[in-house]
Amino acid sequence: MAKKKDDIPEWVTDEIKNAKFGKPEQLTRNGYVLEVYDKDNKIDAQFYDAVEDGRTIVTLDLSKKIKMNELEKGVVYEFKFDSLKAPLDKKVIEYLKTEKDLVMDAIYQFELTEITIVDDGSR
Repeated sequence: MAKKKDDIPEWVTDEIKNAKFGKPEQLTRNGYVLEVYDKDNKIDAQFYDAVEDGRTIVTLDLSKKIKMNELEKGVVYEFKFDSLKAPLDKKVIEYLKTEKDLVMDAIYQFELTEITIVDDGSR
């Protein structure tokens, strides 16, 4: 079976799948819900201030205490969440940069622990 040009070598995917996350860092950002993924128990959120890697749009896993059906799009929330970081091996970083033109030195995972309405838009 011929390999496609876009295929990523197994050693790279193994490194990414088996990345070891460090201790969670508690972060707080204001923003709003962009999308809700009921099946996966996740949301996409747009923050006014970027997270460590520069993104302002992140996917958050929801903790069990947050009820997805109470979240509304277009409402400004204060998001409190754990940010977990797993650094990648230097060989993987170099491969992604040279072969895929992707600058990435770590994998991030975010878990929403608390959400509070800041502004619901009503006046």
